[in-house]
Amino acid sequence: MSAQPSSPLDVVKAFLSAMEAKDYDSGLKFIADTCVYDNTPAALPTVRGPAGVRAVLEPFFAPTLENDLKILRTATDGPVVFLQRLDRHRLADKWVELPVTGVFEVHDGKITVWHDYFDGPTIFEVWPAPGA
Repeated sequence: MSAQPSSPLDVVKAFLSAMEAKDYDSGLKFIADTCVYDNTPAALPTVRGPAGVRAVLEPFFAPTLENDLKILRTATDGPVVFLQRLDRHRLADKWVELPVTGVFEVHDGKITVWHDYFDGPTIFEVWPAPGA
């Protein structure tokens, strides 16, 4: 069994690594029951806890054959982690890239706050409709 990540940045990186592989069971262990997760633009709902995070990510990642969540820059301030990312998703016919800034707050080894900021049309105009 691997050791628990020790720093807030390590927790966030472990979580994103699991989400990249669509390993929800492993990744959601890093989400606190009280976690608030939202996206700007608000095209996706604000959700709470591991079940809420899964309810957003699992259907969103369903059409992806591969995810590549590249961390470009990091900054931390105590429990707060800022990440500039390039989220790449391979669909059946193409790769889709989405620049994202994520802000996380980590307490006791769990993500308690997660805000992602991105340009909605960049992703939603090219993303397959649910069930497509």
